[in-house]
This record gives sequence, C-alpha cells and structure tokens, in this order.
Amino acid sequence: MSRQLQVALLILSGTGVMSAPMTAESQAAVDRRTTTDVVLLGTGTPVPDPRTAGPSTAVVFGKRLFIFDAGAGVQRQLSKADLSHTSFEAVFFTHLHSDHTLGYPDLIFTSWVFGRSVPLKVFGPPGLKRMSDHLVAAFEEDIEARTKGPEHTIPNAYRVTATDVAPGLIYDSAGVRVRAIAVPHNVGIPAYAYRIDTPDRSIVISGDTGPSDVLVSWARDTDVLVHEVVNMDEVGGKFPSGADIRAYMGATHTPADRLGQIAARAHPKLLVLTHIIPSGTNEQKMLSAVRAGGFRGRVVFGHDLDRY
Repeated sequence: MSRQLQVALLILSGTGVMSAPMTAESQAAVDRRTTTDVVLLGTGTPVPDPRTAGPSTAVVFGKRLFIFDAGAGVQRQLSKADLSHTSFEAVFFTHLHSDHTLGYPDLIFTSWVFGRSVPLKVFGPPGLKRMSDHLVAAFEEDIEARTKGPEHTIPNAYRVTATDVAPGLIYDSAGVRVRAIAVPHNVGIPAYAYRIDTPDRSIVISGDTGPSDVLVSWARDTDVLVHEVVNMDEVGGKFPSGADIRAYMGATHTPADRLGQIAARAHPKLLVLTHIIPSGTNEQKMLSAVRAGGFRGRVVFGHDLDRY
C-alpha cells in the first residue's frame, strides 16, 4: 500500500490525529507499554532556538496521553515521538505565558482536522477558559471552511472544554490523578506545578517557578521530578524595558544550585532538567551546579524527545 493511500485511509477512518503510518515494530512498542512514560516534547525557552521546541511534557500511561504545556512545535514533536496516533485524554497548562501556549491552537485544530471527534479537555490557571474561547473565535473562518467545505470535518469536535482550576486535586479518572500546586512565578499571575500519580509512578512537573518549599513537599520521594532550571553564571543584562534580567531570573526561576538544594530535600528517584536557561548552556556546568546544591541522586540534562 502506498504512503499516500495509507494516510488517506487514516484520515477517513477518524480514529485519531494523523501521523505517519505505524510500522509493526512501533505498534508492538505501543502494545508493550504497560507502564508510565515521561516524554520531553520540548525543553526550550522563549528564545527561538532551532535545537529545542517550546516547553511541553507528555505523560503516557498505556495508550492514554496527558500533555503539560503546549509550546511552539508541540504537534510536530508529538509526531516525532510517535505519539500523534494517541488520543489526548487531557491537556494541562502550568501558566499562560506565550512560550507555554503558542502550540495550543495547533493542538486544538490539528487534532480536530485529523480525526478528533470529542471536545478537548483542558485544565489550567484562571484565564485559560477566556483564552480558549478567544482562540476558537479567532479560527471561525477555518472552522466554517472545514465543516461546510469538501472535507466535511466532524462538526463541533473542534470545541474545547476548558476549566479554570484552583490548587488541589483537579483530575481523577481510571487510576490517574492530577493535582495542581501553586508555585511562585510572576507576581500576581497564577502558576502551577502538577503532581501526577498513576498506578505505577509518581511524577511532578514544576512548570516555571522560583524556589518553592511547597513543591518540595509534593515532590518528596517521587519517581520523577521534571524541573525548570537557570544557570545564573550565564545570564545578565537588561530587558528592553530596562529591568535587570539577572534579578528577574533569580526570583521567578530556579537557579541550578537552588534546584540542587530542593532536590536534596525532596530526593526524587530521578531529577530531569527542562526549560533550561539560557538556551545552549553547557550541560556539565549545569549538572555540576545542581550537584553543588547538595543533590546526590540521579539527575539528567533533558533534551527534546527524551523518554524516561
């Protein structure tokens, strides 16, 4: 069967978002997956670095896919990770900064165009529902063209069920529980970390945060802690507004040595560095700085599409 025919059949089947046809090997890999995987879809920052996609992390339990943040390029990263065939069960946003949400309309509309038949469930801090409504309104012309034109895309399936949540247990379904944890980022703008518990693993995803004692308690003894980090030795200068970059980074993000202190108190089984600031920083220097904070456990410098 030709590639073109395979793709056409996938689109017509309405079984999920389009991806390259799965090989027997990749299908077997999916069938064998009975544990929880953490996949770094994007480890980047607002800097448009071609080596990294925007911030996004996937948690995969069996054939259930949960996405945390949707930075630029997220849909293509899902395809690269061989996850675009997997239906999104839910999407969670840590906060609404543009670098964490630029891929959101891509998730909404690409998944709909290529087979999603039910509204997308999305959770995040206050303001998410309003953002979602505006995004759908912005694509009214596209929606009309695809539903009334020759594609006959599934009507109303583009819709989003967006929920503004407060800290606490926000999702509990078939063995997967997700808790939102308030963390310090920009003053006056809500930001959450998330703790995810599945039948076999516990995971905490920090989102953007300054050093947080609350996060330590929720991350204690977890299997995986995915945490942002900044190398303070390599940041400096001024924002266009004149604000001091180094002062901002030290307050709203987590310096590598402070992360080492946090991890030493929480002692996760695995610490994964992501949203790494600045882009292109020296890996060994960053890891050494984390070690200098006192963490002696397993720590890895995250790269796009790494899987743990």
